[in-house]
Amino acid sequence: MNAEQTNLKNLRLEDIAASHQKAVSKLKRRIILCGGTGCIANGSMQVRDALVAEIKKAGLDVEIELKHGDLEHAPFEGTYVSKSGCQGFCQMGPLLRIEPEGLFYCHVKLEDVSEIVAKTLATGEIIDRLVYVDPATQKHCPHESEVPFYNLQQRVVLKDCTIEPENIAEYIARKGYFGARKAVLEMKPEEICQLFIDSGLRGRGGAGFPTGLKWKFTLASKSDKKYVVCNGDEGDPGAFMDRSVMEGNPHSVIEGMMIAARAIGADEGVVYVRAEYPLAVQRMVRAVEDAEKYGLLGDNLFGSDFSFRVRIMEGAGAFVCGEETALLASVEGKRGMPMPKPPFPAQKGLYGKPTVINNVETLASVPYIMREGAAKYREVGTEKSPGTKTFALTGHVANTGLIEVPFGATLRDIVYKIGGGVTDNAGKVTGQDFKSVQIGGPSGGCLTPEMLDWPLDFDSLASAGAIVGSGGLVVMNQQTCMVRIARFFMRFTQNESCGKCVPCREGTKQMLSLLDDIIEGRATAETLELLEQTAKAVQLGSLCALGKTAPNPVLSTLRYFREEYDAHVFHKHCPTGECKALAKPEIVADKCKGCTMCARKCPVSAIAGKVKEPHVIDQAKCIKCGACKTACKFGAVVGI
Repeated sequence: MNAEQTNLKNLRLEDIAASHQKAVSKLKRRIILCGGTGCIANGSMQVRDALVAEIKKAGLDVEIELKHGDLEHAPFEGTYVSKSGCQGFCQMGPLLRIEPEGLFYCHVKLEDVSEIVAKTLATGEIIDRLVYVDPATQKHCPHESEVPFYNLQQRVVLKDCTIEPENIAEYIARKGYFGARKAVLEMKPEEICQLFIDSGLRGRGGAGFPTGLKWKFTLASKSDKKYVVCNGDEGDPGAFMDRSVMEGNPHSVIEGMMIAARAIGADEGVVYVRAEYPLAVQRMVRAVEDAEKYGLLGDNLFGSDFSFRVRIMEGAGAFVCGEETALLASVEGKRGMPMPKPPFPAQKGLYGKPTVINNVETLASVPYIMREGAAKYREVGTEKSPGTKTFALTGHVANTGLIEVPFGATLRDIVYKIGGGVTDNAGKVTGQDFKSVQIGGPSGGCLTPEMLDWPLDFDSLASAGAIVGSGGLVVMNQQTCMVRIARFFMRFTQNESCGKCVPCREGTKQMLSLLDDIIEGRATAETLELLEQTAKAVQLGSLCALGKTAPNPVLSTLRYFREEYDAHVFHKHCPTGECKALAKPEIVADKCKGCTMCARKCPVSAIAGKVKEPHVIDQAKCIKCGACKTACKFGAVVGI
């Protein structure tokens, strides 16, 4: 250990926080570029580099790293250009904030940089074309607090994702690690478990099991060694909540693990992250290294006899490794396959030792509860589902992105207020085009227009045949075929089945085959009956949660959209026209101008007609390729 590391370990949390707060207070201006995966992919870091160069060109002092921990030197007093984690409004990225003015710019590109420096930074002028415009009211919103997407949320877990994720002092300045210190120095393990039982925090990975109760069970298991495992194996299509937390506020996850470790008597932790999340891996590794430098991980933490270390492990991307026993097998170097329970991980987990497994969002909620108390946490949410939940809002909705709302919020508020309304296939807000939301990913179910005002919580969703899951929300408009949606998720789970148990391995394959029969016009009434029977058998007989929940999209669409299945099976017709095998393209005589364009584009010469007279499609020859519809400028081709 060198002298610098020794000095860092001797600093009190209060000293680090005060030093950082002083440094921030001396800044002339701070510019924050969104550094989440989405905005980085759209060029936000290139924008940052260009900003730094342009500010230097203007003769101003600029830094991209704010020094901390040095209590003797004068703070930097120029412009600090930093990055953040995912700021949530992915639809509008790259995002840029300017403090202390509180300005919020969207879709910032390299060509905007010189104007930002020359106008906004030099004179305070707001650049209107970079300001968010509310499509519903056409109101310009130069400040984040005016943007409906943000001001209708209630952020707890995501609140600090605007800080520099690779600056540990900034996290400490937000009272980071104060909760861990309190847990280590002021509380007994039994008291910590009871605090979280009282808080009502439930697992955010899908099952919703009470966190404090899980910790209490693990504490009761006698062993010379215990582990805390963070489940960052987020594999649901359309879900990116855990990734964003690890990228944006990795220290909250580490602190949550420290508190969990103190509660159960563990001295070692593992963060299991998907290898497809390289930025999350990078920032988690950096966070662990920095926490070790500051003496926040290692031996005799805060001068006590409590020791705790964390290591990061990259998973190979198997969806089934989201299941806790399969994840543990993967950590041990085995093939990721689930094991029967009991024994539960709390009794016999990693390397046969008692283990607590919590997902990223659950652990990121822990420091807040430790600092603020159970009663404060229960001020939002519902009685049985307190607190907030992050959701990845995607699909046919105007404002896609990462949101956080209290449990009990309605689907209507999320889709129409935060989400800005449902869009058609061309991306335009239509107002009344909502058909369904798939919640919980491949393990979840569909919610219908009749459920728009239902409170979203663990219990109400269970009664609808759906689950909160990890938090994916895929909005669908009226042009969406629900049978194809069920097939999409079934194909995913069938591909991801580990194959260990027969009901899941063979049952998902059979359900996929039956769904193929339905959308390709081969199905009969017996097909529907067999599909439902197979789904229920897989649900009852599968070994792990992947198989038990795999039929949910099928069963929920059968329950709420039976008429679409009937149309496919009995009338050989897809109401939305998405199933090409059931398409019946026709030319509307009143709209056809006889331009012959469709006939010229048809690859099989299935269209006949004279110039300036309505044309006709020969159904026997038609291969339903859609070339005629694409070619027609008058919207005369329908049914495909």
